[in-house]
Amino acid sequence: MNKLAIKIGLLFFIIILLVETCLFLFLYRNLVNTRVEEELTALQIRGDSHRDVLEKHGDETTMEHVVLMESEADTDVLLTAADKTVLYGSADIHSDMKRALKEPPESGEDWKNSPYIWTASPVRDGEKVNGYVYMFKGTDSIQSMISRLNDHFLFIGTVSVLLTIIAVFFLSRIVTKPLLKMKEATERLSAGDFTVKLQMHRNDELGELGASIQKLASDLEHLKQERNEFLASIAHELRTPLTYIKGYADVAKRPELPPAERSNYLTILSEQTSSLSRLVEDLFELARMDQLSFHIEKEKTEIRSFLRKTVEQVQPVLADKKMKVVEDFPEDEVYLFIDLARFEQVTLNILDNAIRYSEENSAITVKVRDEHHSVKIAFSDEGIGIPEKDLPHVFDRLYRVDKSRSRHSGGTGLGLAIVKEIVEAAGGTVRAESSLGKGTSIIIEFQKESKA
Repeated sequence: MNKLAIKIGLLFFIIILLVETCLFLFLYRNLVNTRVEEELTALQIRGDSHRDVLEKHGDETTMEHVVLMESEADTDVLLTAADKTVLYGSADIHSDMKRALKEPPESGEDWKNSPYIWTASPVRDGEKVNGYVYMFKGTDSIQSMISRLNDHFLFIGTVSVLLTIIAVFFLSRIVTKPLLKMKEATERLSAGDFTVKLQMHRNDELGELGASIQKLASDLEHLKQERNEFLASIAHELRTPLTYIKGYADVAKRPELPPAERSNYLTILSEQTSSLSRLVEDLFELARMDQLSFHIEKEKTEIRSFLRKTVEQVQPVLADKKMKVVEDFPEDEVYLFIDLARFEQVTLNILDNAIRYSEENSAITVKVRDEHHSVKIAFSDEGIGIPEKDLPHVFDRLYRVDKSRSRHSGGTGLGLAIVKEIVEAAGGTVRAESSLGKGTSIIIEFQKESKA
């Protein structure tokens, strides 16, 4: 009983058996009652016919003729006076006939407990009842017919039950077979085997469930591959600064090393430590985003003044590279509902990327456009640009367009991934546009209706 196929099969069997039983009983009762009604109707018609003759010719000769006619048939007749006294009869008077004479002059259909069914036809002279014509017929033929009917129904019922069991067996197998395949597939998924192939050529709910499991397997396979690539990238990113730190630390601790060179090596160690610290912080930030353990606290903010204050924070770095920021803002104030701390992180990450991959004496343009339903903020640099094949992946974690150049510039490959996570969590969208050798634009858009 712990098997689904047995439960489904037993449920179907009980339901079908109940339906068949109800239908058989209904049909059986209707057939029997119809047969008895037909016999009684025929008997009544025969009695009425005799009654009509007696109403026209009520002499003894006619009565004897009626009795003589019934003595040769499978029915019996009793002709009585108005007080139920028997005048003529085609057969010996049975006790059941006497009981019928004592009852009201209506048809008797107690065929189950009596050897006769009977009808009574009153013989009238105007409004006066002169007597009755009682017609009797034995119930042997009815009992025989019912016995044959019982045999037929027993045979049909047995065959129906057997066919029902066979049909339920195949039906339950049809239903449970794909479920068993799905069970095996989920067990393989649980064991870490994501190469599951469910061939479910169905358009019903089971087909949809199979397609969902297949999609889950594909997604898990993709996530497994991404996880392996991510861990490999993390290991590589950690190994590089750690190698520098260990190597320069070994050199810096040599006693014969001149102070100037020692100071230079310590500076390199500090830079590599800072790079490693930024990488760990970025990873921690992404982990918090994956666990949804950070909150977006929005407040109404005038976006132009906010961007100006944020740009001031990177002015020292801009000055070192002799770069500048060009504002392209509308004259009127532009308001957005944003999380100040989170959006400041977004802005600084984008500006940091733009500075790292731009040449000296270039410019970064910050553009704000207040449109009818949305506000767009674009950060455009004049840097090296991104090849078209790499453009769809710039927001992926640890993705680098030029790995050697990126590592030399100190980037972690996580800045734009963090930007995407924060912007989308706040209800906005972010995309990149770029031309190789001409620069890159990061465009953020918030819908006004969402108050994001």
